[in-house]
Amino acid sequence: MNTRIETLNPETATGKSKELFDIVKNKMGIVPNLLKVMGNSPATLETYLVLGQLTEKGNFQPQFREQLALAIAETNSCDYCLSAHTFIGSKQGLSGEEIDNNRQGLSADSKTQVALQFAKKVTDDKGKISTQDLETFKAAGFNDEDVMEIILNVVSNTLTNYVNHIAETIIDFPKVEAGKFSMTV
Repeated sequence: MNTRIETLNPETATGKSKELFDIVKNKMGIVPNLLKVMGNSPATLETYLVLGQLTEKGNFQPQFREQLALAIAETNSCDYCLSAHTFIGSKQGLSGEEIDNNRQGLSADSKTQVALQFAKKVTDDKGKISTQDLETFKAAGFNDEDVMEIILNVVSNTLTNYVNHIAETIIDFPKVEAGKFSMTV
């Protein structure tokens, strides 16, 4: 595979990377190219997998985490993550229209939209949000725990976005490109 960072083969990998690839394959049935790239550093791959487990333990439901991932990936212009989360989001019940909206920080649900806008703002402004941004988020019914979980989701997704930017990871999902929508809002 022609990435700027080696894409490891799970079948020939050794050591901790092989162990982690086996865990992923048992859980997902495949090892996505992103994780094959991350496997170059078992510490990075394991950190990402643990972050995923921790976000799953939070208050946010899987579909909402996919909506956040879509908004963050679009904000960071990560085609790989947009492709992956569009695929996963559709499996979580998100319509094509909702996926396009979520990428833009929009949603049919007003509370979700506030959260997506907040996540985009945290991503864009590297966490340096205004008091007004925080108050708007909380006024929509979110609390301090939710603020922390938004940050956790931004960090986890930004990690993958940056790995994909640097590696130029080959997309192994139906391709979606940042800034290109099937519908315009």
